[in-house]
Amino acid sequence: MQLDSVRAIVTGGVSGLGLAVAQHLVANGGKVALFDLNDDKGAAAVAQFGDAKARYFRTDVSDEAGVVANVAAARDFLGGLNVAINCAGILGAGRVLGKDAPMPLAQFQSTVMVNLVGSFNVAKAAANLMQHNEAGDDGERGVIVNTASVAAYEGQIGQAAYSASKGGVVGMTLPMARELSRFGIRVMTIAPGIFWTPMVDGMPESVQQSLSASIPFPSRLGRPEEFADLVAYILGNRYLNGETIRLDGATRLAPK
Repeated sequence: MQLDSVRAIVTGGVSGLGLAVAQHLVANGGKVALFDLNDDKGAAAVAQFGDAKARYFRTDVSDEAGVVANVAAARDFLGGLNVAINCAGILGAGRVLGKDAPMPLAQFQSTVMVNLVGSFNVAKAAANLMQHNEAGDDGERGVIVNTASVAAYEGQIGQAAYSASKGGVVGMTLPMARELSRFGIRVMTIAPGIFWTPMVDGMPESVQQSLSASIPFPSRLGRPEEFADLVAYILGNRYLNGETIRLDGATRLAPK
């Protein structure tokens, strides 16, 4: 798939990794629908990209009916839909047995609902429309790229909910790719390590330096544009399907 032909939904698209992906796609001739819950940042992103190239849709990714409606509206704006990139997510940090009480079940559920259920919700709504696209080279009709995390493999203390949600994203990648193959829709997942995001920007400099030092090579935090570069490569290489790619500088998370 050529980037100038991309008509993409990007969840979490107004900040962090999602915004970097949207910037890369628009810079290369693509068109994006930004699904997020931050109206101010959504307006700023659209102003940056231009009304012809981007539109913001206030979207709770865990809301089934809302997602179906917004995916349809996004397709109408984009003039088609052939890419869905799931970057929306929350950290949901907390110990199973906290200092004062066990983790409230609602906290675990909300993390899974956004990170895992939300990714599935957007992917299946997008695939439902993509299946009707005219087939391109090799019969391709669309691409779905999900975002997991290295915490799916080495979750730290306090990441039980987050790791479970991201492990679920990894786990659904292959069966979804196998099922959607008959429609010419590829499904891939990226598991990023520690990246510069708004969350990291708010950390003390000493913590940022400690995080950077923990990464073997290069010993720095990942840059959002590097995540976007990998998304773009996945879109362009049709033989990539059903796999999760770690993007982490060879880091392996310590217990805490």
